[in-house]
Amino acid sequence: MALKGIKVIELVGLSPATFCGMLLEEFGATVTRIDRIPYPYNPEDVFKDGKRSIALDLKKSEGRNIVIELSKVSDVLIENYRPGVMEKLGLGPDVLMKNNPKLTYVRLTGFGQSGTLTARPGHDINYAAISGILSFLGRKDEKPTPPVNLLTVFAGGGLMCAFGILATLLSRQKTGRGQIVDLAMVEGAAYLGSFLTRSQQLLRWGKARGKNLLDTGTFYYDTYETMDGKYMSVGCLEPQFFDTMVKTLGIEDQLSQHDDNIKGKKMLEDIFRTKTQKEWSLIFESTDSCVFPVLDLMEASEHPHNIQRQLYVDNKDTNNIFVPNPSPKLLSTPAESSVLRPKKDEWHEICEILTEIDYSVEKITELVRSNVILVQKGGKL
Repeated sequence: MALKGIKVIELVGLSPATFCGMLLEEFGATVTRIDRIPYPYNPEDVFKDGKRSIALDLKKSEGRNIVIELSKVSDVLIENYRPGVMEKLGLGPDVLMKNNPKLTYVRLTGFGQSGTLTARPGHDINYAAISGILSFLGRKDEKPTPPVNLLTVFAGGGLMCAFGILATLLSRQKTGRGQIVDLAMVEGAAYLGSFLTRSQQLLRWGKARGKNLLDTGTFYYDTYETMDGKYMSVGCLEPQFFDTMVKTLGIEDQLSQHDDNIKGKKMLEDIFRTKTQKEWSLIFESTDSCVFPVLDLMEASEHPHNIQRQLYVDNKDTNNIFVPNPSPKLLSTPAESSVLRPKKDEWHEICEILTEIDYSVEKITELVRSNVILVQKGGKL
């Protein structure tokens, strides 16, 4: 696996950091989650699989010392607390990077480590709003529509964070030193929107929201309801694909790309409602046009192409939860989904983590009994 040998500490917080940890783990890194007592377990955290876990009371010096010692033998530390929290704990970069100059210290927040909004709370919709990118998203004459939290939390946050980490690890090979990664989700979202912001002078953009080529402002780039209440996606931007689509629909003499948008939408809405999604899919399957069904998760997992490419992990291995396999596919050092990792006994996992920093079993037992380390009910000492 590509990142085998890389050790990561993930101070468990919100989704972008845990998603970043998942990416690194599935490509081979050893990721150690550090949950904070008294609220170490979050039922909404769906990225735990494959990671080692230990719950610590960071208000106690013994708990903080474990983080310090682990950071000495790690390559990366990821935290996404509000600015200043780690310094108050005595775990800021000035401390941990002094002990380990090769450490990559990642600070993942909404607004970054500096600026007038640094101390303000926010969520993905707010970060997308402040970045300017949310203003692009939505249909004509409707309010901006947030793309759930994919844009800021997962793409602008977790994915960009993983990219930054890999960049610093490559840099470290030349310099021998780690560095601080200051990732603000506002900035990550804006950077992801570079195509939108750089293309404002092009014909395809520059108009009001919902009136452009790719934001449902054209009838040949949109979704259309079928007879059975499902949808087909139409992305016929190039003339040859458009011509194939209208010929397949039997309306080549009635509709062109230069026609009025209202006319085009009405014609496509009417004709797609005459057949089911399955019928249209079979009709377009043998054509060279950009028309495909909008599949739900179950349908996507059963599509022949996706099965051939192993898009999702076999449901039988994931308790019928849809888990995508890692992407991209690395042919020499392939990644592996974390849900396929064998589950470890909690006590043995804690011992595995702490023996790497020379803690004896006796000392670990003492820290558990003094509530510095939490072992869940049912765990064995």
